[in-house]
Amino acid sequence: MFTSRPIAFIHSPYQVTSAIPKGPGARHIAEGTIELLREFEAGLTDIEGYSHLYVLWEFDRAQGFDLIAHPPTDGGRPHGVFSTRSPRRPNPIGLTVVELIGRDGPSLRVRGLDMLDGTPVLDLKPYLSSISPEQLRRGWIEDAEKRSVP
Repeated sequence: MFTSRPIAFIHSPYQVTSAIPKGPGARHIAEGTIELLREFEAGLTDIEGYSHLYVLWEFDRAQGFDLIAHPPTDGGRPHGVFSTRSPRRPNPIGLTVVELIGRDGPSLRVRGLDMLDGTPVLDLKPYLSSISPEQLRRGWIEDAEKRSVP
């Protein structure tokens, strides 16, 4: 077991969860910054060469967890929490892919935020994928998106 600690904090336009786009067709285009703590700045060496990053972060304002989630994305139908992006998880860890716009010292300018202002960041990794779009399956979300089309 390990104890996590933040390496950075998010500066996002979102002050409340209800402001974050959700549901079928939601576009995550919000821009903001990931502000690394100075002690971790050297870890950003060479990061500018990547177009996108994985951001591992903590749902620091979520309380408790549910093994069955009822995402609004699917009209409240029940799904196992591990097949959703619900914040109410046994380990409240979030994962987001952001576009890296630029770097200024310990500050990364990014696009695609879906987390609240002040959210603690646990880790950053370059986005790399060898899975072609044709091979990807999107589970129940594909059906939910079909149902939401008028």
